[in-house]
Amino acid sequence: MRSFIIAIAVLGVTAAIYAQAPPGGRGGFIAYPQRPVTDPVAVERGKALYGVNCTFCHGADARGGDGGGPNLVRSQNVLDDQRGELLVPIVQNGRVESGMPKFPSLGLTQVADIAAFLHSIPVGSRTGPSNINIVVGDAGAGETYFRTRCASCHSVQGDLKGIASKIVDPRLLQQTWLMPGSGGGRGSTAPPPVVLKPATVTVTLPTGEKIEGVLNRMDDFVVSLREADGTARAFALDVPNAPKVEVHDPLQPHKDLLKTYADADIHNVTAFMVTLK
Repeated sequence: MRSFIIAIAVLGVTAAIYAQAPPGGRGGFIAYPQRPVTDPVAVERGKALYGVNCTFCHGADARGGDGGGPNLVRSQNVLDDQRGELLVPIVQNGRVESGMPKFPSLGLTQVADIAAFLHSIPVGSRTGPSNINIVVGDAGAGETYFRTRCASCHSVQGDLKGIASKIVDPRLLQQTWLMPGSGGGRGSTAPPPVVLKPATVTVTLPTGEKIEGVLNRMDDFVVSLREADGTARAFALDVPNAPKVEVHDPLQPHKDLLKTYADADIHNVTAFMVTLK
């Protein structure tokens, strides 16, 4: 009788595992069942951050993109991660040997939101390649938008001169103007078409002394920087009388605009940008 009960229990567990598999799968088995979404707002925030910083390399569906980034849905780090704790060091420090840049401006909360988005994607789902033509906007309207919102920092005869000849793929061109620095191709050794200034930081000590330099890394516990003379400095943030930290991000205007773009704006500006040859 006991053996019969054990057999029924095993069959019940097996049936539950198989029930989570989509029809037509190879054997119908999923090693990592879909995680329940407990915070849909965090998922949406993470989706927006992912779209800006990760899409080109890892793809819109996180299964690999034009930049050569790996499939994140089946990444062991993502599968083992719970709330971004395994992803923070990878995101903030990058993997230079693999062509992944550093994203020191993404803090613990932001990485946790990206992790929530990645965890919301069904592991067993599949999507096919996309060859959608994204140049569908009005170039004239895009030029008007550019002159109104972008010309205070950029010039078609200056930093953006001939950019469409340097970045011939409209998808990469769109990603570049939406969020510069979000990835330029895995393992690429070519110089970037637009030179970006690094994020800098000012650390004000309790004594009033100010230390400034290029931001290397920042999280809830420490901020590290490199001064103009090359000196590396680090300051603890989880201590009494912690220093005041001000990050100066040259990409902040782009990040602020991301909240205001309409779909038509993105299409129109992209259509205008492809004419800058």
